[in-house]
Amino acid sequence: MSTEKGSIAVQTENIFPIIKKFLYSDHEIFLRELVSNAVDATQKLQKVASVGEFKGELGDLTIQISSNKKEKTITISDKGIGMTADEVRQYINQVAFSSAQHFLDKYKGVEDGGNIIGHFGLGFYSAFMVSEHVTIRTKSWKDEPAVQWDCDGSPEYTLTEIEKEDRGTDIILKINDESKEFNKKERVEELLKKYCSFLPVPIQYGTKEETYTEEGDDKEKKRKVANIINNPKPAWTKKPADLSDDDYKAFYNELYPYSVPPLFSIHLNVDYPFNLTGILYFPKIKQNYEIQKNKIQLYSNQVFVTDEVKEIVPEWLTLLHGVIDSPDIPLNVSRSYLQSDPNVKKINSYITKKVADKLKSLFKKDREEFEKQWENISVIVKYGMLTDDKFYDKSKDFLLLENTDGQYFTIDEYKAKIEAQQTDKDKNLIALYTHSVEEHHVYIDAAVGRGYDVLKVDSVIDNHFISYLENKIEGMQFKRVDADTIDKLIDKDEKAESVLNEEEQNNVKAYFEAVMNKQAATVVLTPLSPNDNPVSITKPEFMRRMQEMNQMQGMDFAGTMPEMYNLVVNTNHPLITDILKSDEAERNEKIKQLHDLALLSQGMLKGNELSAFVKRSYGLI
Repeated sequence: MSTEKGSIAVQTENIFPIIKKFLYSDHEIFLRELVSNAVDATQKLQKVASVGEFKGELGDLTIQISSNKKEKTITISDKGIGMTADEVRQYINQVAFSSAQHFLDKYKGVEDGGNIIGHFGLGFYSAFMVSEHVTIRTKSWKDEPAVQWDCDGSPEYTLTEIEKEDRGTDIILKINDESKEFNKKERVEELLKKYCSFLPVPIQYGTKEETYTEEGDDKEKKRKVANIINNPKPAWTKKPADLSDDDYKAFYNELYPYSVPPLFSIHLNVDYPFNLTGILYFPKIKQNYEIQKNKIQLYSNQVFVTDEVKEIVPEWLTLLHGVIDSPDIPLNVSRSYLQSDPNVKKINSYITKKVADKLKSLFKKDREEFEKQWENISVIVKYGMLTDDKFYDKSKDFLLLENTDGQYFTIDEYKAKIEAQQTDKDKNLIALYTHSVEEHHVYIDAAVGRGYDVLKVDSVIDNHFISYLENKIEGMQFKRVDADTIDKLIDKDEKAESVLNEEEQNNVKAYFEAVMNKQAATVVLTPLSPNDNPVSITKPEFMRRMQEMNQMQGMDFAGTMPEMYNLVVNTNHPLITDILKSDEAERNEKIKQLHDLALLSQGMLKGNELSAFVKRSYGLI
């Protein structure tokens, strides 16, 4: 038995401090890299066996992970291809010479040769981020002696022939004091589940206890079984034809335990001009869509990389959940960050197209069911349109607009509907909308009473989306139902004559202006039906939208400038006629009460004004 001493051939002077501090962004990924290497070794053995070079028994290829808190060690053991002494010198001592790349070059053109995980040759050295000493015990599948390699984190190593019964490699890490968190069994299992849940070779971490009953005996018993922490054949690696709806739902539950079931899924599977597989799910979106983001997991050959996928997936599709797996996505040496690459843009476009095609097919196949799901789908579709004009072109035919009666229309259908309602063809079509049916009930009732339709737009991004649609739909404007549009919507033939003469109308306007804050409010006299409200508040649509968008961006000017609005006075209402007959004190009190009622209906009466209104109302009673 011989022992060899030497220095590791490195291409950068004193590489270990660089590895420990700068090469990897997060020290916890050492376990991912070492387990990935074990998977590589196992797959290499399967490959040489499949081409007839290895003729022995493969046996149980489960990768074993163990930890010893007392000894401060973590051991990763595989029964893969193993290494000879020369291979240890080549692959371990010569940093940055990738054994995986060498293997791929040798078996180039052989089917499935591309599923070897390692590409950088530095994965093993991540062990020194957390270890004060690393030992490799390895026996090759070839008929050569087993060897042991030891290194304490300096460029010096020892290589010794040893006795080892089983083929494969054991990596033994002596955890350093700065990394003692990894001595805890719970922490190791957490990392294994995070990074290795779907690796293609079974991975065992100790044992776990399970209950069972024997046939003919109802009494529960307990036993120790292998704690397999991964699913080697996740749903996205299978063909869509081999999966049922229940399979897709079960996989979603595997990714997100105890979550609300998704609406539907999209199976991604492309091998040209890039390789990509995966399953994306449409979740049930809540109003606060920000908390729904970053639920897509990125994998490279079933190795978890990150859940920050905005470079791969368009930002609006980060609302989806699921998995994307691609060996063609470029990663830096630690597999932690995406780099700019043409493939990323191609993948981005492909996913956008697949989502649009899926939604379009669902709409055409069963519109009724599509409408039932629209509340949850709409935020994603609208978000996509706002951020990607190409997606608007792909999806405008299945974008749905919902009215306050719960009816759904495509853009073309709704244009035809309001064209039939609005007979003044010289003006733009006006689509009325509300963000709150309860808050705008009075206005909706008045509009519907005249035969007009009102859209319900109450999602978190609709303020922006309404403005966006106006730029996209020629000849059509959107006005909130409480906006200053009442004259625009009343037909010339329908419009009532005022019961007040010109002098009386001038007096009414003067009386209201004398009581109100003329800096904030404008009095507008309009002859409506006696059944309509005597006064109502409307707001300039443009100013209101600007204010709401500023508030969304954290710029609220309400404290520095009064809110602009119109007070619409219905000159045909009996109360307005009665005001003309009252003395000045009674008239001012009635006008103040009517004005405050109108403000109250819009949620605009606050503070001292609200308190005064309540006291005045008690007095009137």
